[in-house]
Amino acid sequence: MQHGGHPAHGKRHDFVVTAAAETLLEQALTLPVEDRALLASGLLASLDSDSVDDVEVDRLLSVETDRRATLLDSGEAGLVTW
Repeated sequence: MQHGGHPAHGKRHDFVVTAAAETLLEQALTLPVEDRALLASGLLASLDSDSVDDVEVDRLLSVETDRRATLLDSGEAGLVTW
């Protein structure tokens, strides 16, 4: 397992990502935006379960939001209208 953050971004975060999840993310990022939105929606819906720690989900979403904001602020990423 490796620390979180997409390797192309050169960022490391305080959560651990399995190699399978990292590979899946890389593949998902190549999908058209509509397919990525559908995939994201399905993944988020799968978190709506009593077995999920809401505090941990909130923390991970916050980490991801911060990562994306940093990429936008640095110019490494841009916004896409869809």
